[in-house]
Amino acid sequence: MTSEDGVSGDWDATQYHKLVEGVDSCSDTSPIKQDGVVCGPTLRLKSIDYERDVWLGSMLIVVRDAFDPSSPRAPKVTYELGGGSHSGEFQGKLFHTDYFGDDNSNKSVFQFYRYDIELPLADNEAECKYTVADKAEEHYRFFIPGRNQNCNSISYSCNGFSLSVDTTKFKGSLWYDILQKHANVHYHVMLGGGDQIYSDSVKIYSERVKKWLETHDPVKKYTMKADEFFVKEVANFYLKEYLEWYGYGHWKGATEKSKTTQRCFPIATATIPSVNMWDDHDIIDGFGSYPDRFMSTNVFSSLGNIAYKYYMLFQHHVSIEEKQAYLEDKHWVLSKGKGAFIQQQSHSVFTRLGPSIGLLGLDCRTERKLKAILPKSTYDIAFERITKELQAKRFDHLYLMLGVPIAYPRLVLLEYIFSSKLLAPIKYLSKKGIFAKGLVNEFNGDVELLDDLNDHWCAHYHKKERNNFIAALQDWGAKYGVRITILSGDVHLAAVGRFRSKLHRHHLITSEETKKENEEILDSAQEDNRLMFNVISSAVVNTPPPDGMAKLLQTKNRIHKFDYETDEDSVPLFKMNPDQKSKRDEDCFLNGRNWSDLIPVENLMKNKYLANTFKVENGDKVLPGMVKEGLGFEVKNKKPKSDENPLYPVTPNGIMVTIHVEKDRKSNASESTMYSFPIPELTVKGEKLSHKGAKHLVGFH
Repeated sequence: MTSEDGVSGDWDATQYHKLVEGVDSCSDTSPIKQDGVVCGPTLRLKSIDYERDVWLGSMLIVVRDAFDPSSPRAPKVTYELGGGSHSGEFQGKLFHTDYFGDDNSNKSVFQFYRYDIELPLADNEAECKYTVADKAEEHYRFFIPGRNQNCNSISYSCNGFSLSVDTTKFKGSLWYDILQKHANVHYHVMLGGGDQIYSDSVKIYSERVKKWLETHDPVKKYTMKADEFFVKEVANFYLKEYLEWYGYGHWKGATEKSKTTQRCFPIATATIPSVNMWDDHDIIDGFGSYPDRFMSTNVFSSLGNIAYKYYMLFQHHVSIEEKQAYLEDKHWVLSKGKGAFIQQQSHSVFTRLGPSIGLLGLDCRTERKLKAILPKSTYDIAFERITKELQAKRFDHLYLMLGVPIAYPRLVLLEYIFSSKLLAPIKYLSKKGIFAKGLVNEFNGDVELLDDLNDHWCAHYHKKERNNFIAALQDWGAKYGVRITILSGDVHLAAVGRFRSKLHRHHLITSEETKKENEEILDSAQEDNRLMFNVISSAVVNTPPPDGMAKLLQTKNRIHKFDYETDEDSVPLFKMNPDQKSKRDEDCFLNGRNWSDLIPVENLMKNKYLANTFKVENGDKVLPGMVKEGLGFEVKNKKPKSDENPLYPVTPNGIMVTIHVEKDRKSNASESTMYSFPIPELTVKGEKLSHKGAKHLVGFH
């Protein structure tokens, strides 16, 4: 642990380094204990209420009671806040009971206890230490911000491996790196941007799902019903998968070399409260982006509905059977209707992450269809909510969680090729295993990567929806003077997409007036009401794509004209490789495992560790790029070499964004390299933007 000013204190996170050993494998048998606590404690942030000056959250503990399940008893949880200024006991509520098998005759019952937490905000950051069943682990502690302090936040995604990844190539754990940084920084929340768990192995370890996928007769496949035995077997899978992953960091894939034990992950969830939004792998690969006819089959839609139940249980600490916790809690932003395939309302969330930061986590999976990510009514509800929250108490920054990047290179040619009818003969031979085996998926016979392309906001099905959403975000931010930053994952590499005011280019003779206009745009990012970054951090665990993908994306990184006044591109953040020695050609995309954080500049200045790392003062202008501890940014307060790669100001109400990229996947030291840039607040408001020249706009809200 460290004190408020960042000086090392009584919590030495290096003690967890031994847990990195064996990260490239797992036991052949399930680690779930036969009795006692089998999962948790895991922490969740619900909201910070500034009317009452209280922090609201919850703790989940799952107990396996193999001896006397008829008399459930919540483990005792005591706490001490701020060195003893407040102490007491968190009360556990049994809100769900589950069990393996077709009935509970084996007398092994899983009891889900939620401990609702309400803690008073103090003038300064406070540490809350707790015990579970009289046991006090070093990591049984979390930090809540002071009443005038904004949150130090982590953003991550893709927390698991794809089915056939050779995990023996990865000897480190970025969750250990996170714990190391947490000891110095004090993260108040971590934002799970999707794929917090990889459940694709349901098609291997559920015999009924496997049999269904191996059904070659399309009539049988599309008409098969998910009976009670099918439902229970799939429920058993998701329950076991969550208990093993959230309880032990244990996962087993499709091959003998596809195994991992991420022991530092459960520790992180016990010491940093989470806010989560799900994506397809929390269900099964591609869910929501297959043709509607396939999505609506009874079997496949059942997978979504069952996965949803366990997503709510483990990632949100609520049962879908609870009226108040599931449907009435104030932090939910509920859709008007239910999803077409998942028969539930989408559950987006809004919470404050400090007096001047709002967070909107948008559920883009529950209502997703091949040709629509969200219905217009859900967008309307989301904008109404953030407007209502802003009018109740102003905030300067809005973090928007979108699982899939919205500012990302177009892959139109690949999308066209993979969906072309010219591939039909090859796809047929692939399905039969005669030629190009593995080219097509086992679900509906489409090319394996097509669902990933269809998932993207820039896919041809979603262009209209995307452009209207971006225009609406820009309009809202400009009207109210709020800087919007989009947080995404999904793509297994690090990048930063950017929307910004258009610079005047392509003049044979650049006039003095044009130069002056460009200089004003470049020198006053605080006043650029079109400036909006998309921080893309993926994956914290999964394997990155090959170098060829980064090269392909770099070739696609030209300046796009969103409208006559807005340019869209990617930030050249990665000019050096994570080894900190060699230069990169693909400076906009880094294919290495990573996670990110967003630190309010005010917090950075007050924390000795962070201040020494970044070496910046308010008013400095820095070039986005690598930051070396103790040396800071390479380029500071110098004229940029190119107008296309401007410096950004460090401002009192700004945010410092850092993407931490793994240095060496073969090293269990689990070190990362920092790539950073500041996001200034928006200092103008009330302006009405023009979107002339934008394609597909129809008047969004």
